[in-house]
Amino acid sequence: MATPLRIVFFGTAELACASLATLARTPAFQVVAAVTQPDRPKGRDLKHQPSPVKSLALELGLPVWQPERCRAPGFLAQLRAAAPALIVVVAYGQLLPPALLAIPALGCLNVHASLLPRYRGAAPIQWAILNGDAETGVTIMKIDAGLDTGDMLTRAATPILPTDDAHSLHGRLAALGAGLLVRTIEEYVAGRIAPQAQPARHASYARKIVKDDGRLDWSRPASDLHRRLRAFTPWPGVFTHLPTAKPVLLKIWKAETVSASAGRPGEILQANRDGVVVRCGEDGWRILELQREGGRRLATANFLAGHPLAPGTVLG
Repeated sequence: MATPLRIVFFGTAELACASLATLARTPAFQVVAAVTQPDRPKGRDLKHQPSPVKSLALELGLPVWQPERCRAPGFLAQLRAAAPALIVVVAYGQLLPPALLAIPALGCLNVHASLLPRYRGAAPIQWAILNGDAETGVTIMKIDAGLDTGDMLTRAATPILPTDDAHSLHGRLAALGAGLLVRTIEEYVAGRIAPQAQPARHASYARKIVKDDGRLDWSRPASDLHRRLRAFTPWPGVFTHLPTAKPVLLKIWKAETVSASAGRPGEILQANRDGVVVRCGEDGWRILELQREGGRRLATANFLAGHPLAPGTVLG
């Protein structure tokens, strides 16, 4: 039996977990360690929480390394001592320095959740939905010193369904990437894949999403707002405000586009158990589930029972 390929895995976010689990249960590979970000404070009580990759790695019985900076000399020495033949990176959160990239004999591979060179960067899933793309996918690439600029080894596409949001598409891409990763490593190690340079003229950048990206601009068409809702579910979500003395945030969880021509952008045209209809720049939006700041997520009928909304109110 051939000696298993020694791999060190770098990952932090949930997207990486399917790839780590698949590598760990493949007999041809030996995951000698999982490298992830240090525990960070999260939640209202700001308790330090492990990353999804750390939690999974501990379940799998793998050593976990959590350097504050992966370029630190002490960590680089630790990595050299592990003697990986290959490094695999999925949603790790730090750029790997040249000194690290030079350690494994077979280089470093990355699973990126887009069809490169489109959507290099931190949030390819959200931007693909937000821009109304018909499809997206995953790319396995060799890592170089740039941000998602390395040569491509393989790609696999999947349609973006009208019912997809960032959560559902994330899960599908994670599974697609894990399967493609295993097949790619086997072909790559055997020398049967010729890396292809990314065509720079088609490159685009998917910047990191921030909370304020979820703010609704009611002057936009309802179709645009709906893509924003899908792109930013579950985080950061989309929101607007009630025009009270101290504006109250309303988070929108579920809505649908409806025909509407009267009223101003942001104006509530109807508010009953069938939904809250708001005028958009083009057509309208029927809100079906919403949440008042500090409250619970509720269906519209239940929300209105405790928080009436009057037609003519302008959200913003």
